[in-house]
Amino acid sequence: MAPTLTVDEEATEARNFLTGLLEEFGLTGTVTTTIADEETIEIAVDGPELGLLIGPRGATLSALHEIVRAVLRTRSEGDSRRIRVDVAGYRARRAEALARFITGVANTVVETGQEQVLDPMPANDRKVVHDAAKTVPGVATRSEGEEPRRYVVIYPAEGELN
Repeated sequence: MAPTLTVDEEATEARNFLTGLLEEFGLTGTVTTTIADEETIEIAVDGPELGLLIGPRGATLSALHEIVRAVLRTRSEGDSRRIRVDVAGYRARRAEALARFITGVANTVVETGQEQVLDPMPANDRKVVHDAAKTVPGVATRSEGEEPRRYVVIYPAEGELN
């Protein structure tokens, strides 16, 4: 078994891996790691023309995130820490747009009394949905299905509708 890495060593491993990946793809960019706490490493890849690493609807970014997690797991004994990989600020922009959309959907649920079933989405997007829906009185959320087809249902909350 590989020795357990410190959070700093894991951050360095992730940065080195992603820097190498950029070079292999012939892309220009910088990789920055931030240690949010002892259990979370945030990794930002910034630079021009990084759409290749984001892919349609963030699909490539999600795969890249899983690859980085797998690399860290192979280089450290046991589970690695929680990591968050973002490319060109995509996750932040997506979260903002998704939150605006979900607020509208939640308001529609309040107005119609009919639940809304959303398309399957990754865990980080589901968290944004749950958090955004909490800001609208009269609705609740639940996740259903199995990965990778897990989705969120927004429904009228009992006793909260006017």
